Amino acid sequence: MGNQVARNGNGAVKKTGKALAAAHDASKSQAVAGPNSQQQQQPNMSRSSSGADIQNNSHTQFLPIDRLAKILTEISQKEEAVNGITKTVFQKYLFPHYPEVADRLFAYLHASSRATTAHLGQSAFKQQAEKFLAIMNDQTVLENYVKMFADNKDGNEITPNGLRELLMVSYRLAMTGNSGGGSCMQLFNTVSAVVTACFHGKDTLSVSFVSNWLWQNCPRIVHGMHRYVIHILTTAYRSGKSLMSSEQSGPHMIPSTPILDQPDNVDFSEALLPISHVWLLATTLPSCYTKIEEEPHQDGMQALITKMSGVVCPRHWTLLYNTNQHGAGSNRFLHHVLGYKGPTLLFIRGVSNTDDRRQYPTYCVCSAVEWRESHLYWGNEDSMVIELLPNYKVVEKGTKLLYLNTSIRGYPQGLRAGADPRNPCVIVDQAFNEVTFAGVPYQLASLEVWGCGDAKSREKQLEIKKWQVKEAEKQRVVKLSTAEWLDHPDRYLLELAGRPSYNTTSS
Repeated sequence: MGNQVARNGNGAVKKTGKALAAAHDASKSQAVAGPNSQQQQQPNMSRSSSGADIQNNSHTQFLPIDRLAKILTEISQKEEAVNGITKTVFQKYLFPHYPEVADRLFAYLHASSRATTAHLGQSAFKQQAEKFLAIMNDQTVLENYVKMFADNKDGNEITPNGLRELLMVSYRLAMTGNSGGGSCMQLFNTVSAVVTACFHGKDTLSVSFVSNWLWQNCPRIVHGMHRYVIHILTTAYRSGKSLMSSEQSGPHMIPSTPILDQPDNVDFSEALLPISHVWLLATTLPSCYTKIEEEPHQDGMQALITKMSGVVCPRHWTLLYNTNQHGAGSNRFLHHVLGYKGPTLLFIRGVSNTDDRRQYPTYCVCSAVEWRESHLYWGNEDSMVIELLPNYKVVEKGTKLLYLNTSIRGYPQGLRAGADPRNPCVIVDQAFNEVTFAGVPYQLASLEVWGCGDAKSREKQLEIKKWQVKEAEKQRVVKLSTAEWLDHPDRYLLELAGRPSYNTTSS
């Protein structure tokens, strides 16, 4: 810099001196003015009336949300002449098939931004959407969705209708891509069981209480909904300005609810296991009952991508035993259930005074290990007892909950489940004719066992059964020599019955 000044001559030196003098005068005036002048020189952070649009270039932008916000703003400007994002555009172009989700989510983002207008500003939408996507704690995610379906403006109280709507939307999204369409005659009773158990007849409850109750009894109730919302917000911009409004732009979501492998030739007056129960149990049970078996040919990176994207095939549940199909009795239960190595779900239904069989009291006994006969209680930490109807709740969970004994004398006979051996919550008598739920006796209406393991678990059980049949056939046919037949007790029984005996030996 000094060489350049020297080459330019005295004129450059004079200019430099003037610049230094001006800078010195400016610094002196700034010192006299005090710190207030520095605050005036800093750029002001403006807040627009369309929702806390803090104009700050230091905010980190998430590219998918940034592109989505620009597209929504352009559409709102074109269709409604609004400089921002309107609720109608948000619903039409992002959630055309689920308007309830669009209304609740937009209202949540709008309230979080404290907007004073009906629409959301572009910056406010980006900030609130990124903040919403940044939540990683599952319990916090659950509480946020409960807030979305709250009925008051403050979002701190929810009514039974709000919780019912949350459950119905969660069910619809869970059934997305289901071949059967997700129709279930038991759906109303299933949802009502959750609402009744949570509210206990009250008109309103706090959001924190409802979210804690859901966390204790069905912690993954909003996982499918949250995954769907994340999928829309992060990938909708790829479809261009049409976003998700066109039919072909809809997301292809693989159903996460386990699929029931039912027999082909089933002629029952009622369905086996309602799909609504499967959906609700999938939000409650530990992962060993619903986890997906990883394909052996996938490498580590491919398996991680498959897991994170959610493109997986759901676990298949296989029917092992049903009283209407295989007959009632302890021996029939043992024959069809013992030998299955994977987790199982035992559904016990009692007969009540109501004429509607769909409202019969129903319990689910969950065993993560193989069933066995013993005079001791057994089971690991994933064993559970769940009441399905009339009130849905997790009754007990933990180790040593299960008991099955049909042959050991001196100990209680039948099937039991509960942490207290002196007072178990579920008791099935030895003849499998009566059942006791929480101390109340009922006639046993039906009993079902579903296997939740992989295909190998069922194959091993069938192989064991085939081996047992072969061994029984071998024991049935006994080859005897002539000398052995002469002393065999069956020969004397035949002679007493009048059948002549011939002596084949030579005299």
